[in-house]
Amino acid sequence: LRLQEGARTYSAKLVADGGTPLEARVGINTGEVVVRTLTTAEGHTEYTPIGHTANLASRMQAVAPTGSIAITENTRRLVEGYFQLKARGPTRVKGLSGPINVYEVTGLGPLRTRLQRSQGRGLTKFVGRGREMEALKHAAEQAKAGRGQIVAAMAEAGVGKSRLFFEFKAVSQSGWKVLEAFSVSHGKASAYLPMLELLHSYFEIATEDDPRRRREKIAGRIVILDRALEDTLPYLYGLLGVDEGDDPLAGMDANLRKRRTLEVIKRIMLRESLNQPLMVIFEDLHWIDDETQEFLNLLADSIGTARILLLVNYRPEYSHQWNRKTYYTQLRLDPLGRDSAGEMLGALLSIPAAHSGAGESKGSDESGAGEGSNLTRLMRLIIERSDGNPFFMEEMVQGLFEEGVLVRNGRVQLTQPLSELKIPLTVQAILASRIDRLPPEGKDLLQTLAVIGKEFPLGLVREVWQLPYSAETAGKAQPELERILADLQLAEFIYEQPAVDDLEYTFKHALTQEVAYNSMLIERRRLIHERIGAAMEATFAQSIEDHLSEVAHHYSRGGDARKAIRSLVRSAEQATRRAAYAEAAASLAQGRELLQRLPADRERDRDELKLQTALINCLTPTHNPGSPEVRAPMERALEISRQMEDRSEIFRSLVSLRLSYTFWDLQKAREFAEQALAIAQDMDDPMMLGLAQAAMANVLLYQGELAQSREHLVSSLSKSESGLRRQELALFDVLPRVIVQAFLAWNLWLLGYPEQAIQTVGQTVAQARQESNEYLRNVGRLTALYARACLRDPQLHAELTSILAAATERGHSFLVAMARFLEGWTLARDGGRPELVEAMEQMLPGIPLLWAGWFNVLLADIYGKMGRVAEGFQRLELGSRMIDECDARLYTAELHRVRGELILIHNSANITAAERSFRTAIDVARDQGAKSWELRATTSLARLLGDTNRGDEARSMLCEIYNWFTEGFDTADLKDAKTLLDQLAS
Repeated sequence: LRLQEGARTYSAKLVADGGTPLEARVGINTGEVVVRTLTTAEGHTEYTPIGHTANLASRMQAVAPTGSIAITENTRRLVEGYFQLKARGPTRVKGLSGPINVYEVTGLGPLRTRLQRSQGRGLTKFVGRGREMEALKHAAEQAKAGRGQIVAAMAEAGVGKSRLFFEFKAVSQSGWKVLEAFSVSHGKASAYLPMLELLHSYFEIATEDDPRRRREKIAGRIVILDRALEDTLPYLYGLLGVDEGDDPLAGMDANLRKRRTLEVIKRIMLRESLNQPLMVIFEDLHWIDDETQEFLNLLADSIGTARILLLVNYRPEYSHQWNRKTYYTQLRLDPLGRDSAGEMLGALLSIPAAHSGAGESKGSDESGAGEGSNLTRLMRLIIERSDGNPFFMEEMVQGLFEEGVLVRNGRVQLTQPLSELKIPLTVQAILASRIDRLPPEGKDLLQTLAVIGKEFPLGLVREVWQLPYSAETAGKAQPELERILADLQLAEFIYEQPAVDDLEYTFKHALTQEVAYNSMLIERRRLIHERIGAAMEATFAQSIEDHLSEVAHHYSRGGDARKAIRSLVRSAEQATRRAAYAEAAASLAQGRELLQRLPADRERDRDELKLQTALINCLTPTHNPGSPEVRAPMERALEISRQMEDRSEIFRSLVSLRLSYTFWDLQKAREFAEQALAIAQDMDDPMMLGLAQAAMANVLLYQGELAQSREHLVSSLSKSESGLRRQELALFDVLPRVIVQAFLAWNLWLLGYPEQAIQTVGQTVAQARQESNEYLRNVGRLTALYARACLRDPQLHAELTSILAAATERGHSFLVAMARFLEGWTLARDGGRPELVEAMEQMLPGIPLLWAGWFNVLLADIYGKMGRVAEGFQRLELGSRMIDECDARLYTAELHRVRGELILIHNSANITAAERSFRTAIDVARDQGAKSWELRATTSLARLLGDTNRGDEARSMLCEIYNWFTEGFDTADLKDAKTLLDQLAS
């Protein structure tokens, strides 16, 4: 008979002598169970519990409200702490003379860790840590008074780091809010893993909660804590993977986003500590990931004046940089001294402390008086072999009991002479010996559990484990699994822990898992890893986002490279969404290595294509979109998609490469845009066509082919009123309606329609403010404002200040550089303000070639007006080389006009050279249809001709271009032209 009560399992072997009916009594804390034999029609003997306990359980079923559980006082003593209980008061129950106390089970209790669960089974006596406990209590007093403290426990495996914190928490947590996080052995490859556990606990997020429910819990907790923290929600949603719609932080500088995310968590903890003292526990830092380490560094720098006690533990190989802080204390836990070790072993072997004698020198004579003397010598031998390591001593004693060397029959006895004992020299050897003594099916299961990880739910174990002896045990897998798990618990290899929707188990110690894992053949380990990956996908199908890094870990260590690559890509995509770009890149690098194992076929190409796309998305936020690092996976993606003859993928790759090359080589960008447009037209897909036309229009604009550019822009905008489909492209490949419309505004001004341009700018800015993606919102606004800047609109400062603040806040360095330069240009283009000019120069290194060439021309113009002509010519020549290199012919007309102005400022007598530059500018502008550039160049030439007694010619040519315009006569360029015409006429 096996009866389970809470976390305990009681076993009794029922024996019948000569077929005599048997009534066996098994004493259990809840009362007395009477077990009676029953003979079935088939002649089988079965057992059924009867008597008071069974009757009382039936009465509790009747007392319990519908859908709930009722328990008695005795059961409460067993399960209290594992579950939350609500007292229902004294209740009369049929069959009992008086009322009994009844409790309703309302939820899961706080007991979670292996030490908490071990406490229910009976912990080894806690000894030898009085000094450390006092240091922890002192630190807690300091932190409670508002002088935050860090206490680090450093020790080798098995010395008792976790036990120390457990015992301290047990006597000190009253009045504190406790947050705990644990690292795992593969955690270095999983960004934020302990942090995610801590946040799930803080926000009370359950596995079954869908993204909406998770957002509600997060937002609700934050609002209750402090409404001033509502700005933290986008960061929390992004980190926990519960964003709704577009990520509002997309495009933010990667390092800044990570820094802000960690800052958010720190702010929440600091604010929480104002309500109640906060005890934050991080265990096993030797396995911690880089992102969590950065958070601990940030928190460590900030708790000096907060009511926070930060407790951490780690092995000696781990290092940190907190040593110099005045509020830092390190506790080095050494193995137990002989007296403390003897006290602990005395408790394990049921020897009274006064008689243990482990710390005394008794010599080596084994013929001493009685069993107590032998046990004392055994204790000294164990202390010597274990070097006082508590975990090692526990395992040695456990192993001796399993071997039958020690037996407990009222008291502990030795069954062999000490001289015949073979005690392993290391704890790994002890554990390996204990594992080898397990029955084959028990060893098989323990090794399988070791592959799953330090902790594992029963549902997953059911999916993974396969009974080794299937021929003999067909149909008995699940009962056998439960039996073997119970045996492993009784042997204290694993512990059971309660969970919300399933039983969970954990290894007693990480070393137990390590030894069991390493005792397997590599090939078998690979097969189990693969099986676990598949089982996790099935078991956690509804919450797979919470387990992607674990799935990737198992598949990558399994034998199926294809599944490993796919899981690594999914994990990298999740890491990218969380702005953990280094982790994402590492996963994808591992995936690229695994690709070499796959045969060259279409399936491999598709997997590599997904990997390259994920790499593009990972690199884009941290690199310039035209950089070789980003361009390489784009080009590889195009190569693969062409091999596959997948036109949709070819189209996507072409659009990506078009954008990348636009910043450096417009001719190459045009080739990609033309190919994408041809595919869209051939496939007759309106949304693809709209995106291709927008891409084509962008290239044509910079190449000075304005009329064709406008046709494509208008056609692209007509394809969708709600915005262009994003085709799952990287962030910088997105061309939504707001950006297309901003380019149209600039195009309209260049073509000579200033009022239409102003109207389109207004529409663009209004729509940009509705864009959920903040990066795209600011790109649209800034592009539209550039058109206004070309119109020489003086009312730009407020709008630019707003964009600058937002871009700086989000770390959009490219936008900051562009907006800062544009701000300086609008304020300093008439000359003066050298501090602004210097600021503009500082922005140039962050601006790609496409814009840098043009911005150098603008600086040259300002230098000329400031009288710094030599510097102006230097900037002009630099800009000219950049424009030619990029093939950005749009800027050529203005380049020649500015050269003419500089020539006149440098030497007003050099009329021929200046006139030649102005006429070249006019010819280029006419060829392009750039009426606004033509107006400016003609105005400059007319002013020169007027100053050289050629007023009639000047008035004629200026009048011709001025009269071409039909709108915008109150804009700056047309007003300047009209003023000059009046001067020439008089």
